[in-house]
Amino acid sequence: MEAVSEQKPRSRRKRMTGKERREQLLDIGRELFAERGFDGTSIEEIAARAGVSKPVVYEHFGGKEGIYAVVVDREMQKLLGMVGDALIGDHARDKLEHAALALLRYVEESSQGFRILARDSHAASGTGSFASLISDIATQVEHILGEEFKSRGYDPKLAPLYAQSLVGMVALTGQWWLEVRRPKREVVAAHLVNLAWNGLSSLDPKPRLETVQHRRKGD
Repeated sequence: MEAVSEQKPRSRRKRMTGKERREQLLDIGRELFAERGFDGTSIEEIAARAGVSKPVVYEHFGGKEGIYAVVVDREMQKLLGMVGDALIGDHARDKLEHAALALLRYVEESSQGFRILARDSHAASGTGSFASLISDIATQVEHILGEEFKSRGYDPKLAPLYAQSLVGMVALTGQWWLEVRRPKREVVAAHLVNLAWNGLSSLDPKPRLETVQHRRKGD
């Protein structure tokens, strides 16, 4: 009598839920956008990496633009949230230190997201550019500087200008640090705060360009 061969049941891959598939596509899109930018990324490659057909991607997001918009919005909200949560403390310098550390921590822990934002968000994102993100963060810092300016007798109306300058300095330094990754985050933050705070501490209430003044005297 012939032995009956046992057939092992095939192991079936667990089918993803709609939510799981959506998150998978977002993760893949985030990775590709960080690596190649919006224009260098295609729906075909996103679908191929996910192991699905292009219609599946279209079904969830309507196209590459849809994925990009969600990725950028999530990263912007994450960064704004981290900086907003960091603006704690009774002293203006403490808040400045926390904010600088928070931005650098985002660069370090969410380097893909920062690459996408720093590349200057494509119009397809619908959420604005890197410049608008910096402006949003500066608005939060602006109130801190405004209070500090009042206590020191400086014109609080200039707080927005200084806030943009300070946040822009940290953000641009973050772009540089993203590539070199040295010195350590805390060291970079300390030097940024050193430049910013000591500059603010000796702020001239009515600054003038000395080269322009000398030129006028020589005329």
